[in-house]
Amino acid sequence: MDRIDAASHTRGESLFVDDMPQPAGMLYASVFFSPVMHGNIQRLCLQDARSVKGVVAVLTWENIPGENQIGSIIQDEELLAQRKVHYIGQPVAVVVAESTEIARKAAKMISIEIEELPAVTDPKEAFEKGCIIDTPRTFVLGDVDSMWQKCDLVLEGTCDTGGQEHVYLETQRARATPLEGNNIRIYSSTQSPSAVQHHAAKILGLASHNIEVEVKRLGGGFGGKEDQATPWACIAALVARVTQRPVELVLQRADDMKMTGKRHPYKSDFKIGATKEGIIIAYEVKHYQNSGATADLSTAVLERTMFHSTNCYYIPHVRIFGVCCRTNLPSNTAFRGFGAPQGMFAIESALTKVAEKLHLPREEIQVKNLLAERKEFPYGQRAEHCSIRTVWESAETNYQFQKIRKQVLHFNQSHFETKKGLAVMPVCFGISFTTTYMNQASALVHIYTDGSVSISTGGVEMGQGLITNITTIAATALGINPGRIKVECTNTTRIANMSPSAASSTTLLNGNALLIAINQILDRLKTLLAQELSVFEKEKISIMNEKVFVDAHDTGWAWNQLIHAAHQKRICLSAHGFFATPKIYFDKTKEKGRPFAYHVYGAAIVEITLDCLRGSYDIDSVKIVHDLGRPLSKIVDRAQIEGGLAQGLGWMALEDLRFNEKGQLLSRDLATYKVPDAHFMPDNIEIEFLQNEKGTLGPYGSKAVGEPPFMYGIGVFFAIRDAMRAFRPENDFNFTSPLIPERILLQLYPEYIKQTLDKNKNLSG
Repeated sequence: MDRIDAASHTRGESLFVDDMPQPAGMLYASVFFSPVMHGNIQRLCLQDARSVKGVVAVLTWENIPGENQIGSIIQDEELLAQRKVHYIGQPVAVVVAESTEIARKAAKMISIEIEELPAVTDPKEAFEKGCIIDTPRTFVLGDVDSMWQKCDLVLEGTCDTGGQEHVYLETQRARATPLEGNNIRIYSSTQSPSAVQHHAAKILGLASHNIEVEVKRLGGGFGGKEDQATPWACIAALVARVTQRPVELVLQRADDMKMTGKRHPYKSDFKIGATKEGIIIAYEVKHYQNSGATADLSTAVLERTMFHSTNCYYIPHVRIFGVCCRTNLPSNTAFRGFGAPQGMFAIESALTKVAEKLHLPREEIQVKNLLAERKEFPYGQRAEHCSIRTVWESAETNYQFQKIRKQVLHFNQSHFETKKGLAVMPVCFGISFTTTYMNQASALVHIYTDGSVSISTGGVEMGQGLITNITTIAATALGINPGRIKVECTNTTRIANMSPSAASSTTLLNGNALLIAINQILDRLKTLLAQELSVFEKEKISIMNEKVFVDAHDTGWAWNQLIHAAHQKRICLSAHGFFATPKIYFDKTKEKGRPFAYHVYGAAIVEITLDCLRGSYDIDSVKIVHDLGRPLSKIVDRAQIEGGLAQGLGWMALEDLRFNEKGQLLSRDLATYKVPDAHFMPDNIEIEFLQNEKGTLGPYGSKAVGEPPFMYGIGVFFAIRDAMRAFRPENDFNFTSPLIPERILLQLYPEYIKQTLDKNKNLSG
């Protein structure tokens, strides 16, 4: 079926937080934030802001009636800075006024005196100084130390992966309205309605049932609204509580980019041992995560990095070390892939170093070390229904990989200033929240007497096509026209204790909860039909195309007739379904378990053309085979793959986050931070679905598609590197991303750069 909300999006009819009709007397909030990276607050002057005409209030931490704390995993994050500031952009005060313009103008009139303290921006420096969050962790498989001497080749290297801005179309925003009694209704652009509910109640000193959170849809999230939508909703709720008037808070793009966290940058050191044939025997990696100023979701992100540090390869002896390093940057947070891309980049870099040392094609090392059925991951789980080799062979055969490689070699032999590069990026991605208790969901279904259906789940529509998937699941299960089904907005009064819409698990969890609820109603309806039709085995009854069948024979009963009869017989036409992913667990004391319900596999072939004189490149093609199970909607799934690919390509080759020595974000808007556009994307994107329904818990055999495609973009780094080596095979290139043209030129012509620097040094001397 077509994507349900496509027409309303295209016409501009879809409503977001600040599109809803404004209630009478609504106020507007603007946030004043820290102008320095780290320091003690000496004096905060609010009088000038308060004196501006139209300003209703200026609030600080002293106005918080509950607890000034919004830390999700670790309690280390204040809603409003109390005595110290830890990064540029940290909220300190909130100006409330009769208009947005007045609020923003008054916020600029606040002055603050801060005793500046030393600041840290590099994760390794933070680690050396003992600035870490939680405790470091280590996964171990086999006996790494005893294996190095048995390897024909032992290599070491360092990876440096950059951060990434989410660039959701809808910036962070929230609206809060005081209700009778102590109740507050919050409209939030969040992936985590229950987290907003919990923290708003904590800030206001209220019970969770006093806070109602509603989410219609998000204009993009990508993880940036899993945890970091919470402070803005809490600020709006605080203002509504104090002023007893509705309030809206909307961040401008520049402020959003300045005040919110990004994808975590990592520095990773690796050591890898192999035979002369390219079989990997041992691998050790140390991940130093740049967490930012507070924990946010960093510990969970690091955990997933460690889970995915061997990607789709089997290595018998592995040691993976990871540590969250506290720096004076905005708290980095969830982003599509949730730490897995950083882990995968490191192992791909290590394999590349082996291939280059052995003078073998990179893909030859990759294919020799692919996972096989029942092989053990470093965290104890064994590969089940492993399709990576089938995926690889499908990509190799269907896209004629060897022919492409020969064409690339021929092109490079006949061209000097331009070179082509080629890389294969295989992916193995685990599906589930790695925190076991989060793998649960509920659904509420009502069938009305006219045969129409209302569905509520804890899933949030943020552009990923959830509403289309939920409608498809319901229509298939009930055997009715999708037009009868309405998926309601996500609301904490209908569905309680929701897990975030994240981890590529939203359809898995909420879709299965929906099926459980629907099957309860269907069981009641079939019991009625068995009585009415004198059928002894109700399993023989089915509903298809809004007609009732017994053993595939049309009984003459239609959907409307069935629902009317059920209502007349006082049969309940509502149900609540609850689903918890079975058979998953993880023991953090042993660092072993079965954290994932299943794995998704795929592979991408990336081809590029590099201008070796300018450092610029074109991505010629990306050809993908993706293990999708049985797709619910190929249109939705294809869009997810293309979108994930675009973000992955951007992270590896385009999006360059820059801070100056004072911690100020230089790439602070879309003029200074480049994101993928139509000209950047490859002209040729081919996607083949490998329909493999084995080992999936997804509704109707579907598999997750939200995050795994992001990792295909990693292939562009190694394709560019392949072209660089074709031009300068004697150079030793590093593993620093993003691989923007400037970095390419610096590595292609290091001797020229050195001569220029020496010349400038002599002139200045």
